[in-house]
Amino acid sequence: MRKVIVSVYTTLDGIQNPLDWHFPFWDEEFGKYARDLLFASDALLMGRETYEAFAATWPAVTEDTPGTEGFAEKINGLPKFVASTTLKEPLEWNATLIKGDVAEAVSRLKQQLGENILIYGAGPLAHTLIQHGLVDELRVWVHPVVWGSGNQIFNNASDIPYLKLLDTETFRSGIVILTYQPTQGR
Repeated sequence: MRKVIVSVYTTLDGIQNPLDWHFPFWDEEFGKYARDLLFASDALLMGRETYEAFAATWPAVTEDTPGTEGFAEKINGLPKFVASTTLKEPLEWNATLIKGDVAEAVSRLKQQLGENILIYGAGPLAHTLIQHGLVDELRVWVHPVVWGSGNQIFNNASDIPYLKLLDTETFRSGIVILTYQPTQGR
């Protein structure tokens, strides 16, 4: 069975959606980890906001960042599955609109043969999938910065289950990646 992996960048105070705070930490070590995570996947799963932001940016990205060789080509070539009630087909950027019950559709995707299914960001889509027991790993990239305001990771999600720590990865830049598995209890 395929895994659904949520990958989210956050500050120490839990703010996601990197703005100016994210880019100073991008180095070869960061790039390699991001590349390896992407290359272990054969599909992307996105909500509307992430899809619109990525589709407006990634097709024009070049391969000039050390440690990211092949990254743009891979992300642009992967099939994307987009959960949205407002977007209409046809979607661009090799994307398919998920119609109907998102949890049911993702459950079917997980049953197919293949590699990981990757979600960037911890918005409403990731929250819904965790509620339905469909997320296998949550990778939280904690950046050593306090931002103060913005969208919090899993904003107002008091119903998220407990998380079991599976792994930690520490970068020279100070970023720590915490890999969790959602559980139903302690």
